[in-house]
Amino acid sequence: MENQLAIIVKDSGLEQTKAKYLLENFQSYFELADEWTKKAEAIKVTEESQVADMQMARVGRLFLREKRIAIEKVRKELKEQSLREGKAIDGIANVLKALIVPIEEYLEKQEKFIEFKREAEAEALRIEEEKKAEAERIAKEKAEREEQERIRKENERLRKEAEEREAKARADREAAEKKQRDLEERARQEREAAEKKIQAERAKAEAEKKAAEEKARQEKEALEKKLHEAKQAAKKEIECPYCHKRFSL
Repeated sequence: MENQLAIIVKDSGLEQTKAKYLLENFQSYFELADEWTKKAEAIKVTEESQVADMQMARVGRLFLREKRIAIEKVRKELKEQSLREGKAIDGIANVLKALIVPIEEYLEKQEKFIEFKREAEAEALRIEEEKKAEAERIAKEKAEREEQERIRKENERLRKEAEEREAKARADREAAEKKQRDLEERARQEREAAEKKIQAERAKAEAEKKAAEEKARQEKEALEKKLHEAKQAAKKEIECPYCHKRFSL
């Protein structure tokens, strides 16, 4: 540590007195950093039962925090002396902080082992719950899509069945209507045939009646003619009073 500090001071270009002053102000902190590097490495918390080690880490962290704050204070005080001294002080302080901060962070991890462990567990649980929620969401969306597809297929099946029933009903209705038309046509033809037959029979009967009437009239006329002729002939005959025979005149 002395060599590193001496190199920083030497490279700064400060006069010997000021260089010595810086060495006197910061040398102890380098030694402190070296000491706590070894102490911190000895503290390894792996179980919740290591309460003493965690407490020791806390003590060390707070102690180093105070020293880091003190270094920052010294840095500010010494930096005011001159810009050159400030550069050197900044370099030294930065090196010291670079040495101390990792140790401080390491000790904080040891000190807050339970807290960090709980946070890590909580984060892992949160991630797991998010994964579970995402998986449930995906499964729900998949189930909804499958249900929608099932409903769509069911509606399609029902629609086709309805169309088939309608087509069958329409075919049956058309067949029934055709059958009805055929029956009505047959009935009409039969009715017309019956009417024609009745008309023919009526005409025949009328003709026969007329013929009979004409025959009767002719027979009557013939009879009347014969009677007339007989009367005429009778008028021309005489009867013998003795033998009662009739003789034409």
